[in-house]
Amino acid sequence: MSPAAITRTAQITCRPVPCRPVPCRPVPCRRGTFHQVAMRKVTVRRLNVCSAAFQLAITCVAALAAISAQSSTALSAPAADATACNRPGALGVSRIIEIDTANGPHFGKVQYNKTGPSILKDGEVVLTFDDGPLRRYTKQVLKALAAHCTKATFFAVGRMAVADADMLRKVADAGHTVGHHTWSHKNQFRRSFPRAVAEFELGVSAVSAAIGRPTAPFFRFPYLADPRAMRAYVAQRGYGIFSIDIDSYDFRTRSGSRMRRNVMSQLKRRRKGIILFHDIQASTARGIDALLGQLKSNGFRVVHIVAKAPAQTLPEYDKEAQVLLEKRRYTSRARPIKTSFQFNGAVAPQPPGNPVARTRFEATSSGQSRSTTGVSTSARQPRANATSNNAPAGNATPAWKQRALGLSGLRD
Repeated sequence: MSPAAITRTAQITCRPVPCRPVPCRPVPCRRGTFHQVAMRKVTVRRLNVCSAAFQLAITCVAALAAISAQSSTALSAPAADATACNRPGALGVSRIIEIDTANGPHFGKVQYNKTGPSILKDGEVVLTFDDGPLRRYTKQVLKALAAHCTKATFFAVGRMAVADADMLRKVADAGHTVGHHTWSHKNQFRRSFPRAVAEFELGVSAVSAAIGRPTAPFFRFPYLADPRAMRAYVAQRGYGIFSIDIDSYDFRTRSGSRMRRNVMSQLKRRRKGIILFHDIQASTARGIDALLGQLKSNGFRVVHIVAKAPAQTLPEYDKEAQVLLEKRRYTSRARPIKTSFQFNGAVAPQPPGNPVARTRFEATSSGQSRSTTGVSTSARQPRANATSNNAPAGNATPAWKQRALGLSGLRD
């Protein structure tokens, strides 16, 4: 080896070799570099010893990096086996049902097929959560489901998914099924057919865009309000329509224990069914962990429903969903949706905050708002010559319209 080659090799920094044993005795580096050893005229033999040790260190570091990369990939990917559980005695998942939605099947005895056969056996339940995601409570729900090693189906609202796409991705990454619940949770009986279709399609595209992967073609009508024309349209699009069997009535209380009593009292009579929760409600977040334990102790088993084929979206709504995802000012920041009260099976939406006027407003492409009903809005509109804090400045949207649009608190 030439002196020049020795000098070039000697300029490598001397570091401790992390792997043991070293093939031969390393050269002591008094002040930290091979260059200093070379200046002391080390022999070629000693330099080769240090070079061999250095090559061994490089090999070990490369191997450790490969192991780390494999571990990172495994952690970021969703679990392949939904039934895997390392907790003895956990509720878990008893079985997985794959549903073919090509013909638009209907599920849930409250509205559909009340006397026909059920996909569930005695003692089996399906856990479903509507209206989310809402980070504050959805996180607690996911934590409880993971603690009991079980799976659920989340019917996500489009604008809530856009407002917190990361939270919905965590739901999907945990192995849960993600379905659809329209764009803005409007009562479909109060929408014209074209607008109801737009609510459905934009909701599907928004949820799919938020998680960045195909979703399940599972759909649930807001307030369980299912016009005949929309049922036919959703079925023609190849989506399964899900009603419920058991209602937790979690929107009527903030008490987790009362929510649990509602569920268990109905299960005692029915012995099986699709259970409705809302992962935007405090009572569900507080009581779901104890309820899962109670289901286990009472001999109930959880069934996880999955789709045979992914949901299909329409390109024109995909484009609009991407725009909304990038410009979140058109959506609320994960504000909870108002749910409905049910009386003897009849669905009655909650009245708006101002009982005088029930006119709804929608954003147009120009950013302004317009009335969607023929009801007079004079009870809520400020006079043109009035001087108040809610009066619009120039072309700005008034505060009262921002509240109706769900834009309050957001910046342009």
